[in-house]
Amino acid sequence: MKKTIIAALAAAIMLPASAGAQTGWTLQQCLDYAAEHNIQLQKSRLNQEDSHEQLLQAKAALLPSLSFSMGQSVGYRPFQEATNIVQNGMVTTTNNKVTENGNYGLNANWTVWNGGINRKNIEAQEVAEKIAETQTLQSLNTIQEQIAQLYVQILYTTEAKKVSEKLHETAQQQLQRGQERFKVGDLAKADVAQLEAQVASTRYDVVNSETQIASYKRQLKEILQLGIGENFDVSDAEMDDSRALDPVPAKEDVYAAALNLRPEIRAAQLQSEAADLQVNIAKRGYLPSIGVNAGVGASHYSADERKLGEQLKRNLNGSIGLSLSVPIFDNRRNKTAVSRARIQKTNAELDLLDKETTLGSNIENIWLQATSSQQRFRSAQAAVQSQETNYELINEQFKAGLKNIVDLLQARDNLLQAQQNRLQSKYTTILNTQLLKFYEGGQLTI
Repeated sequence: MKKTIIAALAAAIMLPASAGAQTGWTLQQCLDYAAEHNIQLQKSRLNQEDSHEQLLQAKAALLPSLSFSMGQSVGYRPFQEATNIVQNGMVTTTNNKVTENGNYGLNANWTVWNGGINRKNIEAQEVAEKIAETQTLQSLNTIQEQIAQLYVQILYTTEAKKVSEKLHETAQQQLQRGQERFKVGDLAKADVAQLEAQVASTRYDVVNSETQIASYKRQLKEILQLGIGENFDVSDAEMDDSRALDPVPAKEDVYAAALNLRPEIRAAQLQSEAADLQVNIAKRGYLPSIGVNAGVGASHYSADERKLGEQLKRNLNGSIGLSLSVPIFDNRRNKTAVSRARIQKTNAELDLLDKETTLGSNIENIWLQATSSQQRFRSAQAAVQSQETNYELINEQFKAGLKNIVDLLQARDNLLQAQQNRLQSKYTTILNTQLLKFYEGGQLTI
């Protein structure tokens, strides 16, 4: 019993360490991290905040404005014996050569009616805020697609590297066997040289794959905003071949769903709504506007013998006014504004149509790549099996001296090409199938 308890405690201690150990970033971790740290997305969110501030300003335009003003002045008349100052309808005489005057005012203005432009500006800014939000979602989708593509490239190149390493190991064994046959005079030196070249070639393939993997990881780190000194690697889990045989979504279904879900389409629709509002706002420039203004003021003068408080009290004055502005001839400003707004409306409609066409073309292109690569993958599977069998047979015959070096290298090249075709078609199918599901509104799961 004591030994059992000790063993259980040891297992409990070791389990979190092994379960929590992370060999690399999963795709979902990359997507989540980029959504929070990518600079482009952070800038898009700042644009959202800026649009919201503009909306608050547009709403505040419905309220009156209030301002306070104050003026202080000093006068100097060195050659006058007496100075008469008219202030608030009163004449004040002074013998002082230096005089001081102060004016204070509190003024309010309110646009009661300007053709409804202020309220329409609020509606327009609400649409602009929605556009900024959809643009952020559009940037997020673009970044997620870039991450998925780079992630798949890393997985594909990593698996291709393993194939190259296996071929390199086989090439070394063949070279060793060839050198043994050369010592006994069973193989020409030229054939040994070809075997050495094969080893160098396979080693080059391994190094080239390592370089490509490092390049893809660097690009992915850049999107994730990871620094140059931060270690980064992706999860080393290989993708099962069955993933490449998953059903490919119908392009018509994907397009129908994408029209209602993709933020670039929604942004174009909102741009069209915004253009409608701008036409409406421009037409309201022909309407009259009504404003109310009011003010309270007071002043004081140093030549007045009364105290400051008494002067301010006696000089206190107030005013209120109503203004009406009717546009009659405005040098074609309103007509030009309406015409330009209508042009922008037409342009927004064309932009929406172009976005829908581009979306359909992108989906069809992804669908074509998914379906064609899936068909190539089925063919490549059979080709790999055939070439592996052929290569193993020729390799055994080469060891026995029944095949020459040319046959061996040709079989090796055929096998390498078949394996590369299988891997490329496999990952191309998986990536494009997932992209189609992503356009339908699903999540990217590589």
